[in-house]
Amino acid sequence: MINNNYEGYNLKGTILRLERSSIYDGDGYRTVVFMKGCPLRCQWCSTPESQNYRIEEVKGNRYGKIMTVEEVLQEVRKDIPFYFHSGGGMTVSGGELLSQPEYVRCLLTRARWEAIDTAIETTLYGSWEAAEPILQVSNTVFADLKFTDDEKHREYCGVSNKLILENLKKAGTMNADYKLIIRTPLIPGINDSEAELGSIGRFCAQLTNLDYLQLLPYHRLGSDTYRKLGRPYPMKDLRTPSAEHMDWCQNIIGKYVKTVI
Repeated sequence: MINNNYEGYNLKGTILRLERSSIYDGDGYRTVVFMKGCPLRCQWCSTPESQNYRIEEVKGNRYGKIMTVEEVLQEVRKDIPFYFHSGGGMTVSGGELLSQPEYVRCLLTRARWEAIDTAIETTLYGSWEAAEPILQVSNTVFADLKFTDDEKHREYCGVSNKLILENLKKAGTMNADYKLIIRTPLIPGINDSEAELGSIGRFCAQLTNLDYLQLLPYHRLGSDTYRKLGRPYPMKDLRTPSAEHMDWCQNIIGKYVKTVI
């Protein structure tokens, strides 16, 4: 029987899609809820269809749908047996989830109440007042850190990173029980210099709650979606960094951060 008494039961949000059985978005098997809408415009974005806040119809492809909190949880609950056996749960991703903060907070709060493990993937680009309640109902927080350099962040991501860095400092030093993981995508020739990596490492060294930092090699997985959307792919000439270069980058950041993977 559906319980319609909890906070946010009928609250509506714009969802890009739900994906099942992910093993890359937290521990165990995960059901990933991709929110629609993002204020950033990262030139290497792998989900460009998530950027626009509105539902889009492009060449027969529909991107996005309106779902209530309960409608999402009805889908999430179907995978509870997989969570139980694998230690998985629900991950809310984007887009940027802080673009729909009340919806995400209600979704995570109810999932936690139902003993479903919760994780979020966020840029932390939003107000601290919106971010903090969401962090408090998350078991795991994956937070992006692409640059410490503000000019480069503006150039390649479309917005200043000052708010992101402020929120990361708060999230990384507050008294909380979530696991904090920083993710840095390595974009060849853009943020993989010794100077930028050292700056990222020094910044992360301040975060007392940091569990580990994860380096993600650049890939072109979103290029086909750009084509479907009728948009040029800005990073078409870049190549995935070699294993040797990834090791070099890991060693640079490892001078400042205890655990880098």
